[in-house]
Amino acid sequence: MIDVEDLIALVRNYNPRTNADLIRRAYAYGRQMHEGQFRHSGEPYFTHPVAVAAILTEQRLDDATIVTALLHDTIEDTKSTYTEVSRLFGPEIAELVDGVTKLTNLELSSAQSKQAENFRKLFMAMSKDLRVILVKLADRLHNMRTIKSMRPEKQAQKARETMEIFAPLAGRMGMQWMREELEDLGFRVLNPEARNSIIRRFITLQRETGDVVHKITADIRLELEKAQIEADVYGRAKKPYSIWRKMQEKDLAFSRLSDIYGFRVICASEQDCYRILGVIHQRWRAVPGRFKDYISQPKSNGYRSIHTTVSGRDGKRVEVQVRTRQMHEVAEAGVAAHWSYREGVRALNPFAVDPAKWIAGLTERLDEDDHDEFMENVKLEMYTDQVFCFTPKGDVVQLPRGATPLDYAYAIHTRIGNSCVSAKIDGIRVPLWTRLKNGQSVEIITAEGQRPQSSWIDIVTTGRAKAAIRRSLREEDRGRFVKLGQELARAAFDHVGRKATDKALRTAAKMLGLSDETELLAQIGSAELTARRVVETLYPELARSTAPEVDGQRPVVGLSQDQQFRRAPCCQPVPGERIVGITYRGQGVVIHAIDCPALEEFEEQPGRWVDLHWHAGRHAAVHTVTLELTISNDAGVLGRICTLIGEQKANISDLRFTDRKPDYYRLLVDVDLRDVEHLHMVMTALEAETDVAQISRHRDLSRKP
Repeated sequence: MIDVEDLIALVRNYNPRTNADLIRRAYAYGRQMHEGQFRHSGEPYFTHPVAVAAILTEQRLDDATIVTALLHDTIEDTKSTYTEVSRLFGPEIAELVDGVTKLTNLELSSAQSKQAENFRKLFMAMSKDLRVILVKLADRLHNMRTIKSMRPEKQAQKARETMEIFAPLAGRMGMQWMREELEDLGFRVLNPEARNSIIRRFITLQRETGDVVHKITADIRLELEKAQIEADVYGRAKKPYSIWRKMQEKDLAFSRLSDIYGFRVICASEQDCYRILGVIHQRWRAVPGRFKDYISQPKSNGYRSIHTTVSGRDGKRVEVQVRTRQMHEVAEAGVAAHWSYREGVRALNPFAVDPAKWIAGLTERLDEDDHDEFMENVKLEMYTDQVFCFTPKGDVVQLPRGATPLDYAYAIHTRIGNSCVSAKIDGIRVPLWTRLKNGQSVEIITAEGQRPQSSWIDIVTTGRAKAAIRRSLREEDRGRFVKLGQELARAAFDHVGRKATDKALRTAAKMLGLSDETELLAQIGSAELTARRVVETLYPELARSTAPEVDGQRPVVGLSQDQQFRRAPCCQPVPGERIVGITYRGQGVVIHAIDCPALEEFEEQPGRWVDLHWHAGRHAAVHTVTLELTISNDAGVLGRICTLIGEQKANISDLRFTDRKPDYYRLLVDVDLRDVEHLHMVMTALEAETDVAQISRHRDLSRKP
């Protein structure tokens, strides 16, 4: 625990005129009140208020806020009272401590109606004195830093509350560093596997590419020196949660993410900011649509900076932020800048927006008693990537940006959406394709007998609405569509000399991502899918390729002229698959598929790995792949299987039985193929055959090179 004199020294670093006696009295009083109380970790409870006070000294806050931190749990958890705190430390500190106590008692993750009321109280407390929320955020930060000592279910509850309420609130108030740390601590509790996975991938990336941050930082500094501009340059990898959120939002794998590194250039003046921007865009290509000028158009919380994304080394995207030192202080401290001290004088930063104005703007158009509306309007301020609309009763419907009244109707209930005929926004009738905006009140008008129209698919944006409309359209005449689909499919299959069996249709449905053969026939009958496409999916004709023939002696790129090579017998890679080479002394290079389990034993021998890929073009059908089949034990079945493979222009180079039973055979068939597409064609044709019970690609790790 930090000693009282050490705490005073932390305050004196930025405020030499601090009232040391006040802090000593508060420290002693808090220690006395919490005597005999312990945290879950077993430490004396008073270590927590002291740690919260220390966090607030990092933000250079005034004496009243530091004392409030030391006393913030006394009224709630000890025999202390508001009257006593007011008598000993003055009405200002008593009000602040009481405000923090009220916030602590709010159950922010409780049921919707109760949460709404508590959210309103939270912002009412903030509107009186925003220092209350600064203490509460520091309190939550320390609790999250020490969350390991709590029960697992309590950890999860606190982490969710932090992610949903406190982290966005810190960000909305301009305290980005606190938002990032709160998100990371919450992410560590709620999804430790994902967080660790991202950290491991960063380590692997750094091992493969070296210290990218150091290299790009040096590049930016060099360009600024050439232009004779004085500025500090900092770089870092983005936080795990930020990476994870981007992966989820864009549905991308880590390897496909581009701007995972961020760089900050801090200079002396606004003029230098724009000069630096010019230097960066002259040296690196700017990414279109990724430039934002928050200097000329500041954010509503006072944040000012220039953001741009450029293609850096090796084409990797990096985000660069350019700002002055004063702007940087506001960006780091946020609203805390209003109470921060320097050299004993309160720092009135000209770039910060008055937080009282933000709170006033948030509450000016709200009914005093309408807690739900208040809460959702607060959310509008904190979450700008979504649209929050109100029902006529004041309930809130959350939708993505670009949503229409139809999306809103389906969000309430599928029945409401299906029977929707028109909509009113703020009492005015509007077309169903109108884009909704934050805070609008929406009323849906329905009519009995109304059914979804096919044109609605192009109006709605949410997956839920699209799925409900398609389902309704199909179900309306489903029986008729299925019958028509059967006729169309039978004719299409007869045309190529095949039967439209249940097995064939089931296989086609699976390949096209449909639930079953009935769904497939319904889509054929409703013209959503052509019978010809179904036939082509199962039996694609071999198109004559205009691509040049690849030399069968040198089918891969990445080997020297005199290097010998061979395909690994364990994974049997074929053109079109990702491959890697492993060198063997005296044997040349062995080519493996990138996902071959045999590669695990070479992980610690990077010197033996050779980066290879197949030549583009038409390969000869000389690449043997072993297929494992289970077929019916009936007359003529094996002959039909061999004929089917031959029809796909594939040669059988070997065939051996591994199991013979009265009703089925299991066998391995070696087939010579051109590429992975040829393999897919052969396997698809076999899978559609009624007498083929199972088919898979056979890989034999016992045949490792």
